[in-house]
Amino acid sequence: MARRLWMIGTNSGNNGCPTLYEDLDSKEILVQGDNLTDPDDIAQLKNVKEGEGFVIVPRELLATFGPKEVEHVPVLISFDDFDGMFETFEHTAWRLETRRAYQSDEDTETYRRFAAGLDAGYDLDDPWCVSRREQTALGKRFERVRVVDNPPTPGQLYLLDGARRNSSVGEEIRNLWRNDADRLELPAEDFWLFDSRVVALLHFDTADHITGVELITDPVKVVRYCQVRDAAWHHAIPHEEFSARVTSAG
Repeated sequence: MARRLWMIGTNSGNNGCPTLYEDLDSKEILVQGDNLTDPDDIAQLKNVKEGEGFVIVPRELLATFGPKEVEHVPVLISFDDFDGMFETFEHTAWRLETRRAYQSDEDTETYRRFAAGLDAGYDLDDPWCVSRREQTALGKRFERVRVVDNPPTPGQLYLLDGARRNSSVGEEIRNLWRNDADRLELPAEDFWLFDSRVVALLHFDTADHITGVELITDPVKVVRYCQVRDAAWHHAIPHEEFSARVTSAG
């Protein structure tokens, strides 16, 4: 099976080499650069095995994009601190949702009503809606891409219905079929990206409860999430059009 590679960074713009890549599964680092071919240079290398090759890359490539940690140590923040980020960000809060269910949704009365075939009865004056309206009135943007299975799960159908609530308070919602997300090699992660400079990565248990929020500020890692956002947002479909497609297919 082919590796799933993610470009970490390059010193040469969008084309050519040198470039560093990460194997998303093994976490190994692959290096693209100019081949070392001079026999006198190769003769100075130690313990060369048959089939090994050698490339030359600038020192600044490794200094800028090379992994700084051998073992990842997550930086976790409290849920109160996480909630505060939705009022202290400057211009854009962007979300990717990839899970098939969220227990926090299923514990609500609106979910129970929707599952029973009734109107969900969203309260557009609850604290969450009030906060969203206040922030969007300041010129800030809230955007989401939701990955959806085909056919959608019950939880995903609830979110499709609830997009009208999000939209009414200023959020822009788009959806992406899971097959397309896989084709784009988007990570199976849920996260918020604030102002293109800090990531709040959401952790869940097997029962779909959120268990923690990891703060990511490493510029190299943040760039990766910005690339995810750009690909997902470009290919995703506005929720009104997407919901119409799901309804007609059903």
